[in-house]
Amino acid sequence: MAPSGLLNSFLSAVQASLSVLLVISYGALAAKWKLLDSSSGKAISKVSVKLFLPALLLTKIGSELHAGSADRYVIILIWAFVCHIISFLIGIAAHLLFGLPDWITAAIMFNNTTSYPLLLIQSLDETGILSSLIVTKGETSREAIERAKSYFLVFATVSSCLTFAVGPRLIDSEHAPETPDDKEEVEDEPEDVNEDTESSALLGAPRGDSGRKASVAVSFFPSNLRNADFVEYERRPSLISKKRWLEYHPRVRWWLLFFYDFLNAPLLGAVAGAIIGLIPALHRAFFNDTFEGGIFSAWLTASLKNIGGLFVPLPVVVAGVSLYTSYTSAKNARSSAAKTPWLTTTFILVIRFVIWPVFSIGVIYLFVTKTELLGDDPMLWFTLMLMPTGPPAMKLITMIQVSNADEEDEHKVSQLLTISYMISPILAFTVVGSLHASQAAIGS
Repeated sequence: MAPSGLLNSFLSAVQASLSVLLVISYGALAAKWKLLDSSSGKAISKVSVKLFLPALLLTKIGSELHAGSADRYVIILIWAFVCHIISFLIGIAAHLLFGLPDWITAAIMFNNTTSYPLLLIQSLDETGILSSLIVTKGETSREAIERAKSYFLVFATVSSCLTFAVGPRLIDSEHAPETPDDKEEVEDEPEDVNEDTESSALLGAPRGDSGRKASVAVSFFPSNLRNADFVEYERRPSLISKKRWLEYHPRVRWWLLFFYDFLNAPLLGAVAGAIIGLIPALHRAFFNDTFEGGIFSAWLTASLKNIGGLFVPLPVVVAGVSLYTSYTSAKNARSSAAKTPWLTTTFILVIRFVIWPVFSIGVIYLFVTKTELLGDDPMLWFTLMLMPTGPPAMKLITMIQVSNADEEDEHKVSQLLTISYMISPILAFTVVGSLHASQAAIGS
């Protein structure tokens, strides 16, 4: 088969990776030419995550998920938790055993699981190298690619939920540091809490290194809670008044926030898509042709698909904006004397671009060839191999900002991200390895 030759596959994978890198560079050019800046990038990221991504999840998962394919998505959910737990343990070990910075855990645990792989798989479709993974008679390349996108999105949903709920407040880009508007909303609430009470320290605790260390302890060790530790944890449900909220025991507040952070827009979109997909009547109404009972397909579903399609390129463009603004800020700031942490950067890049690809390809190949647990869909095998690989997530910059880290750490993270995305075309090796491993598994 012509497209499956090693050289042709590698060249096609390089082209697809370069396509993604070019989209990132367009965002950097937009920032350089002052067409976009960090504030507009945050606004685009916010609407992308809160509106475009849920729409994409609803339509992709809803159209692909049904009773016969539910087991595939259960496999992805299990794989997602396994990958994140392993990455978490690697990061913690690197920090505790080798003395690497504490943010290395987030850098290893969270890779770009949404926009980057979606754009990559879309570019791979243009090269035609994935046609060899289509084994279902009558299935088109487009249908297989859409199914692959739904697989990536389920993995990304788990990653988003964990990002919102665990670690030292590892929040997504939509949870930027508190703005003046946010403060005004809090200040508009009734101020009937005694300022001398222990609870008042909750709102007035100073920010600094001690707060950062406390927040890390709070995240993982709720038994050590103090009211003053909650300065970064006041993203409480708006339905609860400030007075009622402060009446709860600190441990209760910690757990409420922990579970509340799981209820993010992407998860709700994914759950809605799963419900629609698994209920035949709803699946028919949303995704069948109009003359076959699809009463929503021509208007509601079509509109959701239109805005969901915006999610694929926009966050990648914003990534370019963030990389450019962060890098120029680091270059011009007084603390720019802080050199790139080459040991930390090399460790992260080796884990993300070498160790995880080798591990995931090997494990998935063994499961496919030695068991029947992963089913008979080569596109599923291929995407499972790719899911835990790739550059760290752009949300790392925001994580550092809200963790009260100093400016030097923020600059180091921006340097790490810049390097990781610049070398991201080496994922072509992972793509080729995953492709040929999946092809070999088909033959077995």
